[in-house]
Amino acid sequence: MIKDLSAPSLQLAAPRPATWLRATGIAVGGSALVAVCAHIALPLSISPVPLSMAPFAVLLLGLLLTPRLAAATLGAYLAQGALGLPVFAPSGPAGLAHLLGPTGGYLLAYPFAAALVSFLWRQTGRSFTPAALSAAAGNAVILASGALWLAVLTHLSAQAALTLAVVPFLPGDALKVVAAAGLAVGLSRLRRRAN
Repeated sequence: MIKDLSAPSLQLAAPRPATWLRATGIAVGGSALVAVCAHIALPLSISPVPLSMAPFAVLLLGLLLTPRLAAATLGAYLAQGALGLPVFAPSGPAGLAHLLGPTGGYLLAYPFAAALVSFLWRQTGRSFTPAALSAAAGNAVILASGALWLAVLTHLSAQAALTLAVVPFLPGDALKVVAAAGLAVGLSRLRRRAN
């Protein structure tokens, strides 16, 4: 008699409802965190891009989640914003138009930056310095994407794009990198002690 091996393998390959539900809850909660942080924004007179706490949330989620879940969470955030939910910074148009505006490059980089941060930190260790370096790499992706997008959108020179889209954010972003790394390391230690 020949056993039918297809049925058990299908059962093993299918995600368990509890796992799927947990991942969905994390993605929804994470995207809500980014939305709250995006509304902590300060318009700048020297740049069309506001100073926002959203990159802090992106870096923190990258440090706390797996690369796949981090990217999915930020993808969900972008989808919510594209559908018109008020998750982006309050300046500028709503919905898909916001993604195509001056901040689009930063926003579209979020899933990639979060996944990169997660991947790097998992490769280098769970201490503060690797966390900060991983977060700094993710932040560099966000800034580079934002500057490139703004340069293409407004036909700026590379120097003008750096002046408007990168330089004003460097001091604040350094603080966000350090804060995200410190918080992630602290939460990681608490989790290890709890287990």
